[in-house]
Amino acid sequence: MRLTVDIPDEVASHLTEVGGNLPRRALEGFALEELRAGHITEPQLRTMLGLARVELDAFLKAHGIFQDYTLEDFERERQALRNQGL
Repeated sequence: MRLTVDIPDEVASHLTEVGGNLPRRALEGFALEELRAGHITEPQLRTMLGLARVELDAFLKAHGIFQDYTLEDFERERQALRNQGL
């Protein structure tokens, strides 16, 4: 789906000067808000932005979004490592 946004040329020029790729920034901002609102999932966000899983983790951290990681998650991973002899 294509989405078109009309922005006055002088504003668009300024935004491009201060932040680079305006269409990409608009997509990222929109996608982040949809994630925060619970309208899309992280896999959907990853698809929208064309990111690998590691890239998505870095992107989310850069925008102050940290994945839920519980003590149970930690214990499960620790046990899995122990089972592997690590």
